[in-house]
Amino acid sequence: MARILITSGPTRQYLDPVRYLTNASSGRMGGALAAAAIELGHQVVIVSGPVDITYPAEATVRPVVSTEEMFDVARAEFSKCDGLIGAAAPCDYRPARVEPSKINKTGNPLLLHLTETNDVVAALGSEKKAGQWLVGFALETEDHRLRALAKLERKSCDLMVSNGIEAMHSLNNRVEIIDASGVVLRSLDGPKEDVARGILAIIQQRLIDGKG
Repeated sequence: MARILITSGPTRQYLDPVRYLTNASSGRMGGALAAAAIELGHQVVIVSGPVDITYPAEATVRPVVSTEEMFDVARAEFSKCDGLIGAAAPCDYRPARVEPSKINKTGNPLLLHLTETNDVVAALGSEKKAGQWLVGFALETEDHRLRALAKLERKSCDLMVSNGIEAMHSLNNRVEIIDASGVVLRSLDGPKEDVARGILAIIQQRLIDGKG
């Protein structure tokens, strides 16, 4: 049995007390991965941004809001886990300044200055210890396989799951699971629950059972 950390859902980067940057991630893929891992007998910790779904009752859920919070909580939890599945879609940018009160209309354009947030999976990849493993997700609008492989290398992942924009806030997903040599181990298409079981089967075979 493994203890698996799953990041899931979006994050929010507030501009002022009422407005924020985010994306359409629903957390369904993360929830499906958690359920599939639990079916295989593993312990699951989920670090999740704000979502409307309900995660499996058997999982330990650590709710967060911002990318910074996801980074800090995931980093703390990963030290106690055997592996990470980075299924979240954290915001890549945050406002350089968060206004303390609501930004009101002035009749003029509003210029936002954004800075990059920490890359959660890349940071954990740089800190992973012997025996720990990482599986990342790459959501791209073009050059899916090439960009997924580049992310796998940059983030020190063992496997990368490549999917497209149609996965966002959808009940279904279509993915390719790619290893470090660029080989597509499996292509999956269908309900996220079925796709998640296929992903966990590869993780079980190559990263958990294969460790012995």
